Amino acid sequence: MNTSDPKKVKALKPGDTIGIVAPASQVDREIFLRGVSEIETLGYKVQYSDLLFSNHYYFAGTHSQRAENFMEFFTNPKIKAVFCARGGYGSQYLLDLLDTNKLKANPKIFLGYSDVTTLLQYLENQCDMVCFHGPMVSREFASGEPYYLKESLQDCLTRTSPGAQLHLPQTETLMPGRVRGRLTGGCLSLLTACLGTPYELCSINKILFLEDVNTKPYQLDRMLMQLKLAGKLEEIQGLIFGEMLSCGDSSKSFTLQEIIYNVVHQLDIPVWYGLPSGHTSGKGLTLPFGVEIQMDTSEKWLKIEESAVIE
Repeated sequence: MNTSDPKKVKALKPGDTIGIVAPASQVDREIFLRGVSEIETLGYKVQYSDLLFSNHYYFAGTHSQRAENFMEFFTNPKIKAVFCARGGYGSQYLLDLLDTNKLKANPKIFLGYSDVTTLLQYLENQCDMVCFHGPMVSREFASGEPYYLKESLQDCLTRTSPGAQLHLPQTETLMPGRVRGRLTGGCLSLLTACLGTPYELCSINKILFLEDVNTKPYQLDRMLMQLKLAGKLEEIQGLIFGEMLSCGDSSKSFTLQEIIYNVVHQLDIPVWYGLPSGHTSGKGLTLPFGVEIQMDTSEKWLKIEESAVIE
């Protein structure tokens, strides 16, 4: 596993071609095409293979087909970024089929979340590449801008200077403090699923972002404890939780925030809850993994301290 700072990728420019891959679950053509239209309104061209609509059990084609399509789009110099159609399940099958050296030689923007967390971690740690936790074609792009923040997306993928300071008053402070570090993370259930493999989370000296969807409080508790017992929370600089969409239980006398606090309060680091990225009810942020950010959980702001992309 590479422990050096990930390398930045080239910025998107108007008219660039974005390749779309489906590394996990099956894709609905009609919904997908709505997402394609939204990306085109942003000023980009789109390229995809009809293999995207293949069906193999519950996957978007066989594992080898999905891996080959992934490699083809990453190594194609005409394609300047790779976006994911959707998550679901199946990205783990690609890991042993990808060519790490070829990917490292062809770095480019890669965008997705949920099951795609597995590939974000792979690119960041095995391929030494900055990558992006953000909207997907058959999800947020298909639903339109109310479900993703265009300014956040464009800032991350096109801006070659440090990002703006984001004030997020709707978030909650679980443990106060200000900290700076490199951001990493993704969907909690996928991060725990990769523990004990060559592709597990590398969290030392990082600010760790965790989010999930439709997870019961005890399940969240169990996964956090698994990360903690695996040593993945020992040397982190700060901890950010997402919106945790549909993860609470209104019938209980305790909150999800209390469950989280009980697991992490001894870490003595800033802990923040409710940052909207990934599974959200709307207006999701794009987050750059592998770059320096600063956050203040008391004043509820986050600043991307360096650009995630270069000219």
